[in-house]
Amino acid sequence: MNAISSGTALITGASSGIGAVYADRLARRGYDLILVARNRDRLDAMAIHLADETGRSVRVIGADLNDRADLQRVEQVLRTDPSITMLVNNAGYGSTAPLLDADVDTMVQMIDLNVTALTRLTYAAAPALVARGGGTIVNIASAVAIAPELLNGVYGGTKAFVLAFSLSLQKELAERGVRVQAVLPGATETPFWDIAGTPVDQLPSRIVMTTNDLVDAALAGLDRGELVTIPSLPEYAEWEAYEAARQRMLPKLSLSEPAERYGVARPAALRS
Repeated sequence: MNAISSGTALITGASSGIGAVYADRLARRGYDLILVARNRDRLDAMAIHLADETGRSVRVIGADLNDRADLQRVEQVLRTDPSITMLVNNAGYGSTAPLLDADVDTMVQMIDLNVTALTRLTYAAAPALVARGGGTIVNIASAVAIAPELLNGVYGGTKAFVLAFSLSLQKELAERGVRVQAVLPGATETPFWDIAGTPVDQLPSRIVMTTNDLVDAALAGLDRGELVTIPSLPEYAEWEAYEAARQRMLPKLSLSEPAERYGVARPAALRS
């Protein structure tokens, strides 16, 4: 049984790759769709196909989420459309270039899309979902959120933000009827790699997951109630151990005295 309820799902970056598969899978689960991407022609073709295949209502919004006016249009839909019960924050891009070889303006554009746009869309959606009695926010992060050494450091930093943001959202919204899931894909067979600078066929096949498998696993993780889904991780207990270690540190991250190993402890009378 699927744990996901129906309604309308708004999916960003929906014209290809992970977003397009989410559109297909959610429509087949009974969702109506609002598909957002820059390529309006491709969105229109997808909308016709999915509506014919599934009988669901499929609307499209041609929008560049790095354009403030376009972004605001999508935010307004999230705030005001009472049918929306799910937001899939999938739009984003990455880089495989070393930090010293990467163009800083391109890196800033990456931050704007991967972080700023995602944040603004979530700020638009979350209060509206709470007011509507609940819903779901799915944030597509990356395995580099916890392994930033693997690819470009700015890209890893943006995805670490997505993970941290999702953890905070879950803590704040869990009792308000809104579920949050962060998905951490590894290498996935999508157009991402061409844009990032390393064609996917240059990667070892043993580390590359198909887009269909990735999304199916992510949705299974959502059905299971996972806050963080790492589709290729064989033992979920490894993530739970990682998270448990982080939780054990939390009470000790802000204390009145430095740790003993730093050798700077002072008598109480001298502290100021």
